[in-house]
Amino acid sequence: MLSLRKGRYASRLAETEEDLRRAQELRYLAFRARRTPRAGALDTDAFDSACRHVLVEEQRTGTLVACFRLLPLNGGAEIERSYSAQYYNLDALRRFKGPMVEMGRFCSHPDWKDPDILRVAWGALTQYVDENGVEMLFGCSSFQGTETQDYLDAFAMLKAGHLAPRRWWPRVKAPDVFRFARILGRLTPDPRRAMQAMPPLLRTYLAMGGWVSDHAVVDRDLDTLHVFTGLEIRAIPPARARLLRAMAG
Repeated sequence: MLSLRKGRYASRLAETEEDLRRAQELRYLAFRARRTPRAGALDTDAFDSACRHVLVEEQRTGTLVACFRLLPLNGGAEIERSYSAQYYNLDALRRFKGPMVEMGRFCSHPDWKDPDILRVAWGALTQYVDENGVEMLFGCSSFQGTETQDYLDAFAMLKAGHLAPRRWWPRVKAPDVFRFARILGRLTPDPRRAMQAMPPLLRTYLAMGGWVSDHAVVDRDLDTLHVFTGLEIRAIPPARARLLRAMAG
């Protein structure tokens, strides 16, 4: 269903070409406009046609404040169909048996900072997970820019407590990566700086028991550093699961 109304915001599935165009325009603004600002430009790729696109809008004005896309997979045997598989060797995940969904291109409007936007997005995603029996959620979590020095505390925190289980370990595939788990050695992160630098989407994944790859891909096309992120739904702490379902209700 993916239709959710909370406070000022509502989520819904994109239904028309115009809906998709608005999402692609917001994606361009979020991911590309810092380097190549062009009014009306779109961020598009070959995965758009295979995905469901979710819009989060401000109800009074209809302003698109966030969007993301979902690519459902029947199980790990289909993992090579995913966007993430372009950048990570995900052979270990081929063994995953349950339904999976890749969440991608998550972004919010740079002029809208209300934390309720992320809550509505996660509420809509929770609806989808519950209605479709999804057992693993995964995707790429992005840090803005490609300067690794800006995120050393965040990467050190990921290394210290949030690396993937060995049975699902994502291996290196992309030609340009930052092997933070190896390079940072025994660096002790400053928790405050680490959390300030952590993208909000990734913070939410981690709070639910999510895990990441031991390296970040340097994506110069989107001007980001991203880590593969996975979350087994059954591993979400019960209190967090209740909160998510309350948001989805």
